[in-house]
Amino acid sequence: MRGYLLGILVLLKHCICGDVVNFDGDIKDFVVGKSKLFVLTDHRLHQMRLDLSEEKRKNITNTDQNRVNILVPFDDNDTLITCGTFGDGYCEVLDLNDITNSIYYESGISVGPKRPENKSVAFIAGPSTSRYLLVGKKDDDGKSPYPVINLWNTLQSQIGGIFSNIDDSSTPFIQSTASDVEFVDGFQRVSPSESYLFLNAKTDSKSKVLVLWMDSSKDKKTDIFKSLQAAAIQCCNDKARPELVASTVIPSVNDVIWAGVFSAQNQTDPENTALALYDISMKIKDKRQVKGFCTAGDKICGSETGRALQPLSVVFKYSSMSSVAAVRKGSWIVMFIGTSDGQLIKLRRVSVVQCAKFSSLKDCRAALDPLCGWCVKTQRCSTQDECSNTSWVSIPKNSLQTQLLSFQMEQDSSRKITLHLSLSLESTGNPVFSCSFITGSVNLCDGSDPTAVFPNCSCSFSDQLYTGGLTVSAAVTIEGQKITETLTLRNCSSITDNSPNASYTQCVQCISSGCQWSSSSQRCDWTHGPGPQSHIQKANDACKHLLSQSVYKEPKILSLEPNKVSFHGRNNVLLRGNNLESVTKIRIRGDLDCIPKESPVFDRSGDTLRFHIPPSGTKGTVKVCVVTPDDRCHGNSIITYSSQPSCTGIQPRVSWRSGGRKIHFQGSNMESVESVIFRPSKKELQTQHSRSSGDVWFHSPRYDGSDRFKLSFKVGNSTVDCMDYFSYKPDPEFTGFTTVQVSTDLQVNIQKKADELNLSMSDVNVTGYQRDQQYQCVLEKIESNAVICKITGQSEVDTLDIMVGDFSKRLEPHSNIKYLYILVALVLLIILGAVVGMIVHRKSQRQMNERMNKELEMLESNIRRDIRQGFVDLQTEKAELIDNVGAIPFLDYKHFASKIFFPEAGTLAAVMVRDIGQDSEQTTVDEKCQAFAALIRDKQFLSCFVHALEEQKNFSIKDKCTVASLLTLALHGDLLYLTEVMEDLLQSLMDQSSNANPKLLLRRTESIVEKLLTNWMSICLYGFLRESVGQPLFLLVSALTQQISKGPVDSVTEKALYTLSEDWLLCQAQDFEALKLKVVFAVGTGGEVSEPLEVNALTCDTVQQVKEKILQTFQRKFGFPYTQQCRDIEIEYEKEGKFFMLQEVDETSEIRGHVTMLNTLKHYKVGDGACIKVITTRVHAPLRTQTSVKDDENFSIKYFHMVDPDIDTDLSKHPEKKALKFKEMYLTKLLSTKVAVHSFVETLFRSIWGTLPNGRVPLAVKYFFDFLDVQGERKKNSDPDVLHIWKTNSLPLRFWVNILKNPNFVFSDMEKTPHLDGCLSVIAQAFMDSFSLADQQLDKYSPTNKLLYAKDIPQYKQEVKSYYKLVKDQPSISSQELKMFLQDESQKHQNEFNESAALRELYKYMLRYFTEISQKLEQTDAPARLKEDMHKVKELFDNMKRSGWS
Repeated sequence: MRGYLLGILVLLKHCICGDVVNFDGDIKDFVVGKSKLFVLTDHRLHQMRLDLSEEKRKNITNTDQNRVNILVPFDDNDTLITCGTFGDGYCEVLDLNDITNSIYYESGISVGPKRPENKSVAFIAGPSTSRYLLVGKKDDDGKSPYPVINLWNTLQSQIGGIFSNIDDSSTPFIQSTASDVEFVDGFQRVSPSESYLFLNAKTDSKSKVLVLWMDSSKDKKTDIFKSLQAAAIQCCNDKARPELVASTVIPSVNDVIWAGVFSAQNQTDPENTALALYDISMKIKDKRQVKGFCTAGDKICGSETGRALQPLSVVFKYSSMSSVAAVRKGSWIVMFIGTSDGQLIKLRRVSVVQCAKFSSLKDCRAALDPLCGWCVKTQRCSTQDECSNTSWVSIPKNSLQTQLLSFQMEQDSSRKITLHLSLSLESTGNPVFSCSFITGSVNLCDGSDPTAVFPNCSCSFSDQLYTGGLTVSAAVTIEGQKITETLTLRNCSSITDNSPNASYTQCVQCISSGCQWSSSSQRCDWTHGPGPQSHIQKANDACKHLLSQSVYKEPKILSLEPNKVSFHGRNNVLLRGNNLESVTKIRIRGDLDCIPKESPVFDRSGDTLRFHIPPSGTKGTVKVCVVTPDDRCHGNSIITYSSQPSCTGIQPRVSWRSGGRKIHFQGSNMESVESVIFRPSKKELQTQHSRSSGDVWFHSPRYDGSDRFKLSFKVGNSTVDCMDYFSYKPDPEFTGFTTVQVSTDLQVNIQKKADELNLSMSDVNVTGYQRDQQYQCVLEKIESNAVICKITGQSEVDTLDIMVGDFSKRLEPHSNIKYLYILVALVLLIILGAVVGMIVHRKSQRQMNERMNKELEMLESNIRRDIRQGFVDLQTEKAELIDNVGAIPFLDYKHFASKIFFPEAGTLAAVMVRDIGQDSEQTTVDEKCQAFAALIRDKQFLSCFVHALEEQKNFSIKDKCTVASLLTLALHGDLLYLTEVMEDLLQSLMDQSSNANPKLLLRRTESIVEKLLTNWMSICLYGFLRESVGQPLFLLVSALTQQISKGPVDSVTEKALYTLSEDWLLCQAQDFEALKLKVVFAVGTGGEVSEPLEVNALTCDTVQQVKEKILQTFQRKFGFPYTQQCRDIEIEYEKEGKFFMLQEVDETSEIRGHVTMLNTLKHYKVGDGACIKVITTRVHAPLRTQTSVKDDENFSIKYFHMVDPDIDTDLSKHPEKKALKFKEMYLTKLLSTKVAVHSFVETLFRSIWGTLPNGRVPLAVKYFFDFLDVQGERKKNSDPDVLHIWKTNSLPLRFWVNILKNPNFVFSDMEKTPHLDGCLSVIAQAFMDSFSLADQQLDKYSPTNKLLYAKDIPQYKQEVKSYYKLVKDQPSISSQELKMFLQDESQKHQNEFNESAALRELYKYMLRYFTEISQKLEQTDAPARLKEDMHKVKELFDNMKRSGWS
């Protein structure tokens, strides 16, 4: 609780002071521990100092897959405990001083809530000798009663070890039968050791706020839970508020004073939340209980005992409070409140402000903020922490004295008068202090007074200077800060009053003048000797007993108009009521105000008066009452302060110059507007407001210009700008009207000139006159050049009066002959226009036909040329692979195997391979791992282990593959045993009832044994792969890469003209030419260069592509790669004896819209035989001009190469661009690519279904195919196709296709681009079609990847059948041959894998499903020793955890 509160204040401080800290996602949680702030976001945990500077960060994926739900600092142990939902839940212990240092991690435990909508409370509880993590949560998983509070160990030395919730032999917890539980807050009290939790609960359909109390001084969890007490908390008397929103503890020594924010859950109520204080101290003897909460095992879960806790005080009511925090400053308690609409409020004085805002001591004191004071040394208003080694002047700790100066008048026996002055201030030191008293220009004091001592001083003078009243200027100086007040001194003996309430008002005037009131004589007199300082508030209290003498009728308030205002205040508010004659002023008090605001009255009558509402620092409600002469306040009306008006626009935004147009405001809270101000003229107009519709408007004034005006509103004494502008246009021009008789009504058509006024029906008023009779013309339509209206029951009118705002116009009717002339002229114009249009149309049609014929001829010519070129390519295509590919870069066995076993290449794959520099302790098979290794070498146990895991619904396909690979590594040293286990599991899989269709067996990896088979094949065929298949595969990939680069390749989309995949076919290639470049390599920095290297390139190649081709040519020629990577070199083009840098993008690049074209060799006009120099950026670093544009994350959006971003580009400006062609025209390129690499494909296929040099197939293939034949006979399967499918699914589909599609699993430093992957997929599909028993039915709609190899597949099928027959006809493998082969494989790769790591990971699965595996052993009647061995292994691992961290 304290840490969370400190975190709020730290963030609050930096928000107020303007510091901004940006995080990489939403803040999910934050805590404070050991003067450090820990902030949890979507992706990371940040460790920060209290000044919000970051020290460390730790990546944590905080999403749906893993949601961190527990974040608790353990200060005593210098650790930070985090828990989350990843997997089945986990907890991790981090170093409090370095969160990147993980001290302990445990998975498979669920500590926090599983669902993000369920709230929880967590903190460290228990005595100092045995600390626990207390977690209150509700997970809707089980039936009632369900656990809601648990205690988790924080040390290994505790019973059960760290993160165990057991106690001796049981698991104690607090349970609940409530239908809904929501934890809100909780904390641990240190002395005495007590735990408090606050929650909302619903029992018997009734919502309640509850507090749970436990005695945390007990050592055992069971004893702590048995001390449970609970009580309901009620708030408040005015209305039920049954939901707790937020809470805080108020620092206190003895009692536990707690503040809670309670909600009535009514968003429209301006006081829907309340802040109340409670004493929640509980004693063991109280034995309080509530229904629905009890200790686990109780038969009756709680009963109502004891009354609900009632508030000590309801200190504040407000709208939608959402958070609260409290700090103690001396005897002051300052409370900070946050609201759901973003307000921050500080109780009890004003909204939160910066101390530095106040520039003088007087202003600093007037704020009445206990946290602010005047720092003498720095001469500024600051907090006490910011003012060291000097005096700090502030308001008194134990006083709410609001006036700065107070005084008393004393008279001695010699009639000498002494004025005693006191300041309501205190100081941490002794500041320099002095006073002076001036009347007129004369010093009042006679000099006999003692030296002033802060905060008091005095002034003595003769009563000869004091006749009647005397005005004195009192100047107080504190360390250079001067405060001046005007005092009116009066003769105490002569204070009288003749008002109806003479006694009361005379008493108030007496005490306020520093005199003494005598209750016995009912008169004012001098004080005799300095006494307690009095002020006007105390005077009111002292004179209250005289109020009974008052004679006036009590005023009443009936209404306030308006009663909702902006926080800027409001002028001229109308108050209606009764008996208002005696009202002297209006008093306005808000819940935040220690001092009420007061406003004078004016325009008073018996039942109405007016006053001004002052501005407020916050939104909310205030109470209004009227003050009578006796200073009593009558009435209790409400005024609501709301947000300031927000004007988003006006409608309409123009007016005619004569004015009078109704202009409506658009926005929110517009009812607070009092008037509108035109700027720059500063003309002010009153606004009008409709309560029913909420509209606010004004009428535009007359203006003869055409300027634009900015509008602002007057709200109280402030102004608020409107976003829109307002302008004037000329008055509308009405030119005449005609009439048409429609039935019994007269339709009037008024002609007007088009304008920009956009008149509406409400703007225009039309009146018709016939002789002396007047008729209203009802508007029907307004158009840009006409206004149409109708007069009911009339046949004609003589004149019209048109009123548009303050503009008026009288019209006479038009003569009909004028319209006849206009009609004839229009007919002639139409005939003439038609003739001219026909002539122009015929001419343009002829020109368009000529242009279309020319373009069709060009299109036909281009298509012919492309088809002919495709035919030529097809007939002349041949492979030109350079023989020297150098040494084939095979991956060593352990890295090949890790890629097969763990294809996702995560951290697990890296741990499983033994490398130089690994921690020997992590690779040593210690006692616990040896015990577990011995356990899994029991075939019955391992079978139960596998079957138990696969029966679990939450055991995913990924888990199955992981377990299979871990078993392969753990048993790699005994491949013979692994083979026997695999055979048993395969037989079990075949016997399952779910495998009713045997043809589907081994088709997908849906079980552990299927992945186990893949791994087994990879181990056994690695030698065959390297010796027979590796080189053909490498040559095929190299041939494909070279063939693709022979033609244009789009650098952005990676589509190419030469490809095997239709999806990667480039159909927008530019015209290109082949170039032979002379490439030299810079040697050193002296200008020396190497011998030239001839490199083939294309004119359409980008600079990046040229670099890649240079490096590829270098490796093909010399058999080893160049010393630098592509991103570490630049190329220069020699032109006229000078070298110029070639860049992907520069100032000459072509830009189309917002997309930039990449520079090509053609762009730089590089010709055939040109010289290109390669320079190294490390040696020539100053020459580097830019990084690769491919590093830009928006590369594909900002740049293009050959695939034009706009297909409709004007091709006349870009003759090198081809118009978009049909993709089918380029399908011949697929065939030419196939021809180029065909020999490599056939060589690869035949190496796979070929034999070893001794004429035999690999031993593993023969052995496993024979195993499948035996299983077919065992299953009495008479269909020969089934055995063929089993063999195909187990070898080609499960192993060889994986190798074909992923050559990077076999060779090092091989980049598999998406384009290359598409081509390899086509070849892999052809490979699998060769093993299919079904005949392919292909037509013109079949996919191209099927059509491409359609003629070759029948031949391949015959070869496959021969291969399967060859395998079947070869002699069977003896058990001794198999044993020797497998033992040899195990020994060859001994110590290459981390068997210990594999066993530890496998153990985690055994631990997760410990109960299920035990049950499986019981179901299969396994020997009892297996269960005993399981428990022994668990104990060994548990002992490891205890010794690893405590």
